[in-house]
Amino acid sequence: YCIVLGRAEAFASKNTVGASFFDGLGMGLGFAFALTLLGATREILGSGKVFGMVLFPDKYAMLIFVLAPGAFIALGYLTAVMNRLAKKSK
Repeated sequence: YCIVLGRAEAFASKNTVGASFFDGLGMGLGFAFALTLLGATREILGSGKVFGMVLFPDKYAMLIFVLAPGAFIALGYLTAVMNRLAKKSK
């Protein structure tokens, strides 16, 4: 929370109100997308379901992703995938 506000304040102090508005909107939507992607990944890997629809049986679900440490593991995997995609696009 503090990092988001600190970044917004730093940007707003050097730019116009309109630019700051659109920067905040873009950052907010990007952050919401990242959290949604992280949550969906944890749900799929942890329970094998999406919106109650079974994707794979319970015996293949990985409980760690439902627990708190699973968020850090999933975030690490998603970061690795994003870095790999960014490296390929260069």
